[in-house]
Amino acid sequence: MKFRLIFIVLLAAATNSIAQTSDSLIVSQMRQIGVNFTNDNSVTLLTTGHEKFDDLFQAIRDAKSSIHLEYFNFRNDSIANCLFKLLAEKRKQGVEVRALFDGFGNDSNNKPLRRKHLRKLWAEGIEIYEFDPIRFPWVNHVWARDHRKIVVIDGKIAFTGGMNVADYYIKGTKAVGKWRDMHCRINGSAVNDLQKIFLRIWNRTTKQNISGAKYYRGYTDGGYFTQLKPDTSCTAGHKIVGIINREPHTSNSIIRKFYTDAINDAKDSIKLINPYLTLNRTLKKALRNAVKRGVKEEIMVSAHSDIPLTPDCVFYNVHKLMEHGVNIWIYKDGFHHTKVIMVDGKFCTIGSANLNSRSLNFDYEENAVIVDPCTTKELSDMFDKDKKESFKLTKDSWNEFRTPWNKFVGWFAHFLAPVL
Repeated sequence: MKFRLIFIVLLAAATNSIAQTSDSLIVSQMRQIGVNFTNDNSVTLLTTGHEKFDDLFQAIRDAKSSIHLEYFNFRNDSIANCLFKLLAEKRKQGVEVRALFDGFGNDSNNKPLRRKHLRKLWAEGIEIYEFDPIRFPWVNHVWARDHRKIVVIDGKIAFTGGMNVADYYIKGTKAVGKWRDMHCRINGSAVNDLQKIFLRIWNRTTKQNISGAKYYRGYTDGGYFTQLKPDTSCTAGHKIVGIINREPHTSNSIIRKFYTDAINDAKDSIKLINPYLTLNRTLKKALRNAVKRGVKEEIMVSAHSDIPLTPDCVFYNVHKLMEHGVNIWIYKDGFHHTKVIMVDGKFCTIGSANLNSRSLNFDYEENAVIVDPCTTKELSDMFDKDKKESFKLTKDSWNEFRTPWNKFVGWFAHFLAPVL
């Protein structure tokens, strides 16, 4: 009788495990490592630079209390100038404005903010700080950069995704043409988690101690943001969202674990877009194993890139994955800088993390995990639409796309994946 009872308990546990869906699994796995999920959120996708900046600027105009911005860089061009002008106007209205940018992100773009620009912003009442300025001996500043993109307004609404502040999200560049990227706006309790992330690094960088209820949802209703693009899905206001935040020394592997678990949990389909798909062994193995389980996998990477060598490694990787049965799409209409994954039509992520060594092992990164079929379908539809501007990788198209020399460079570059 005792053994029979044990058998029944074990059988029930096994049946329950088999019955678990990928979305319930990922929530359980992420909660085990400290990710907080809330279920009262709306998520509005902003799939172009025009949409992102129109919505962001309107939200800033509506702000009544505080505006917090954390970006890898503010490129010193027309869109940043418009942003800073608007922020200066809000300061005159008594709104607190705090902005943070990464030292490497600033110095490595060809239109950086200079000291004179920062002095002008400070004179207008805008508190703006540089995270980890690049100083001699320089090499000690290579790793652990702040690559996040977070805006929180009045503690009530938040923006996150893959876009910094630059004209090329609207105008493109001569080198790559159109710059394809996306962002999202979150309304709901997940905003509090993004605010915590911002204030944590703000206080650490500035040696201040900014805190208090007024920076979080619940202090006021925030119902005055009425002119923004709405979340029109049937699940608006009820979406489950968790914020995964990678920080060196405290949460090193969290984003890597999310992607690995998401791929391993998949039972039906995976759609993935990422610009710097240099991957590690664990992720490559997970993607290959998913195909063996019968999961339909589609990966989209860009034919164009803003940096050298890394795309060669990406093309080498996707060719190998194609040989294992993954459907690979090469996006031709500019540079696809989007960082998203959709699993089983049930959950997705939008954020700042690339699938390269820097994002997974070194930098400060943040992604929103959205457990919602409606938002996931919106992203999936975007993926299918972008396939019209892509070609499918096959043996023949591979040989047309990559010369023998290109293939050799890709083979060489894949050995450098741990530092790309």
